[in-house]
Amino acid sequence: MNPEIRKLTDLLEVSQTLGSSLNLKPALVRILELLEEHHGTLSGAILLVDGEDGELAVQAVTGMDLQAARRIKYRLGEGIVGRVAQSGKPVIVPQVSQEPLFLNRLGTVGASRADLTYICAPISVDNRTAGVLGVALRYVKDRSYDQDLKFFGIVASMIAHAVRVHRLVEAERQRLVDENQKLRQELRDRYDIGNFVGNSRAMQQVYEQVAQVAPSTTTVLIRGESGTGKELVAHAIHYNSPRAEKPFVKVSCGALPESLIESELFGHEKGAFTDARAQKKGRFELAHAGTLFLDEVGELSGSTQVKLLRVLQEREFERLGGVATVKVNVRVVAATNKDLELAVQAGTFREDLYYRLNVFSIYMPPLRERRPDLPLLADHFVEKYAAAHGKDVRRIATTAIDMLMSYHWPGNVRELENCIERAVLVCDSGVIHAHHLPPTLQTAEASSTLPRLSLESAVDSYEKDLIQDALKIARGNRAKAARLLDSTERIVNYKIRKHKIDASRFQGQG
Repeated sequence: MNPEIRKLTDLLEVSQTLGSSLNLKPALVRILELLEEHHGTLSGAILLVDGEDGELAVQAVTGMDLQAARRIKYRLGEGIVGRVAQSGKPVIVPQVSQEPLFLNRLGTVGASRADLTYICAPISVDNRTAGVLGVALRYVKDRSYDQDLKFFGIVASMIAHAVRVHRLVEAERQRLVDENQKLRQELRDRYDIGNFVGNSRAMQQVYEQVAQVAPSTTTVLIRGESGTGKELVAHAIHYNSPRAEKPFVKVSCGALPESLIESELFGHEKGAFTDARAQKKGRFELAHAGTLFLDEVGELSGSTQVKLLRVLQEREFERLGGVATVKVNVRVVAATNKDLELAVQAGTFREDLYYRLNVFSIYMPPLRERRPDLPLLADHFVEKYAAAHGKDVRRIATTAIDMLMSYHWPGNVRELENCIERAVLVCDSGVIHAHHLPPTLQTAEASSTLPRLSLESAVDSYEKDLIQDALKIARGNRAKAARLLDSTERIVNYKIRKHKIDASRFQGQG
């Protein structure tokens, strides 16, 4: 083959080798092998600058053991290799036996040093020397190495491009790893039991149960009305367990039609049904080594219940339309707002599946059973939505709190959250008053509050509200409350007696 065509062919193969793999080091070794096979190199090495100490470290070598070679370092300016890295200019040593700067640390030259020529070309990335390519050729007297120097310079340039791409890929990979770790830490912090809002006895029991069951692999059944926070508890169990670094996959069993739920849970093979154009993994496979949260599990059909029972028992299943058995290691956390015992008696829920799910049961109390937590929850949502909507709303007036406390909350915490978000949006001051709350809370039918007031009574109610707010800010100090209201202590005392306000209840509050 024509030498020029041979060089072009080899350069093409070098390019393909570098571009065919994201793993740079094996590609560099293959390039040195290509140079030996087609260009008569007796040995070669590719060294890159180590970012930590600035020394040159071996990335690929021929003619000696790679693991041993990686322990060898060159400082910038040291030997031929170090000088090329320092200057950024190629060097030809026609006869290495006559060059004292040639250190031969990589064993490039054997017992006979006199018959070898060494060519070293810089690997430059973004106008900075990132490493060197060094090769040994058989010495030929009076031979011109200009063409060889150009060829190895081109190879070094191609390596430089690959090194740049590799560094960009590694930087992006590390950025994604760091971002992933940050997000996972945020999730762990968000769903830490200590961040849950509520100190009532009912919630203390929930916290204790989550702490007991989270470190295990036990199947958990979370029970309670809609809007009580069952999904938050499922997250807390996962992110406080040894599986926290693994996937948390959620399936809303009630939101998917019966025709799709089986495919969503267990996946399907290509051609399993009309639109199955490719194999698809189900949620069980996606949650492998992690946690699968089955929300509204009481809505599952009878046929799906059978397959779910098998997965819980055997930890294996077949995809829809498939025959191969898929084994999974998944922790199941289920939730329901249904009375499963009644469903079992009615024959709509399998008894054996019920016992498989109900290994460790956690009951989420409705808001009406945890009224001491209501002010804490309300304040939490005020802070959350004031920040989200850019509103300067800081607190809730006492009369509004009283109205919240008297309501029966059929929608539980979710309804309270929506109520407070609306109040924050319509509030035109720093304090949410009773008239900022939704109409459903202001009717006797919904909230058991007082019936419609006359003008005089409404004014008295508003006046009482203002005085109670001032007393709350002043922590029960009547003189300070009077100053806040631009009034006198004598008038404030009179109004306190008139409206029968217990000022002592505000002492210590703020």
